[in-house]
Amino acid sequence: MIRIAKLLGLVVAGPLLFLFICVAPYLCEHRKGFRAWYWRLVPRSCGWLLWFLSVRVSISDASVARMADDMNSLFTVNHRSHLDGFALLSNVPSEKWVTFGAKKELFENVLIGRGFRAAGLVEIDRKSGKQALQVLTDAVAGMPERRSLILFPEGTRTHSDGLGDFKAGALLVARETGRTIRPVVISNSDRLLPRKAFVPKAGTISIDVLETFNCDPAASVDSDVARLQTVMSAAYRAAITNEG
Repeated sequence: MIRIAKLLGLVVAGPLLFLFICVAPYLCEHRKGFRAWYWRLVPRSCGWLLWFLSVRVSISDASVARMADDMNSLFTVNHRSHLDGFALLSNVPSEKWVTFGAKKELFENVLIGRGFRAAGLVEIDRKSGKQALQVLTDAVAGMPERRSLILFPEGTRTHSDGLGDFKAGALLVARETGRTIRPVVISNSDRLLPRKAFVPKAGTISIDVLETFNCDPAASVDSDVARLQTVMSAAYRAAITNEG
């Protein structure tokens, strides 16, 4: 009964919150300090959404501390379901700022495009791989050290038992900008929201924020990609084992 009541609450509150997030940039975008409070609202909104859905997030104090202290990095996150971004954002501490890349078509949307720009998301044209990589590199190069771009090295949601093959984009951007990699491993989100499911099951998503991964300039990019995948895959297998 409690879960049903929360879902009904989401039906009422969800559209109102979404409308506010979309409309706020049109009214307040040019006011001083807008981006700071607007971007803090986004993680809080993610937390509220998960609460309405009866989805909890398990993350250790050590993982939160690693994010709070993190500087000059890129976040690489494995991708299991549409819940991943909400789970991660809802637990990013206030000391840390993060942002995403989003496809160009979303920025052209009248309803959400201005909000994406106001929040500092990076516009990516997926039709041109080389151009998209350059856009990411230029955006990261201009970011303050405490802000990190979140990238999904698998490129899309993975439905295999382990992690999918990693693409080299994150490592190329890190090498070009001199940033480190902050690996983040998410598990169990695909069990709560399987492919083609609309409403997630109640349950817990686990997030592990790993130690800093440093690129090796003396090694090939492929070698660094393989090494990063090995580190994140081992952490993912350990998380799945602990969850039973």
